[in-house]
Amino acid sequence: VQLQASGGGLVQAGGSLRLSCAASGRTFSSYVMGWFRQAPGKGRDYVAAIDKDGLMIEYADSVKGRFTISRDNAQNTVNLQMNGLKPEDTALYYCAALTVGRWRDVASYNYWGQGTQVTVSS
Repeated sequence: VQLQASGGGLVQAGGSLRLSCAASGRTFSSYVMGWFRQAPGKGRDYVAAIDKDGLMIEYADSVKGRFTISRDNAQNTVNLQMNGLKPEDTALYYCAALTVGRWRDVASYNYWGQGTQVTVSS
């Protein structure tokens, strides 16, 4: 599956952005979908993930209550609504697809999008 992330940009602290990830192929609904982020000079950190049917969702503690992940299997998309953005949310955001493995583990994911930049000014 090929993934294309979009929706990043520059926003002031407290603002909102909605990231989208479009997937190609007919097997999108068979993947757990996750979002990760990577700040300059740091590793890639888990943000959130959603199961194949959208019934199970998990968030990193740092974004819980501010970010919402959702998916539309008919449209082959997964979204990340980000509210209450903080300067520390500044990073390159990646979507990724997982068949089997631990949701929070970067190495578990089989496919990655190219990343979309989110910059939050103070």
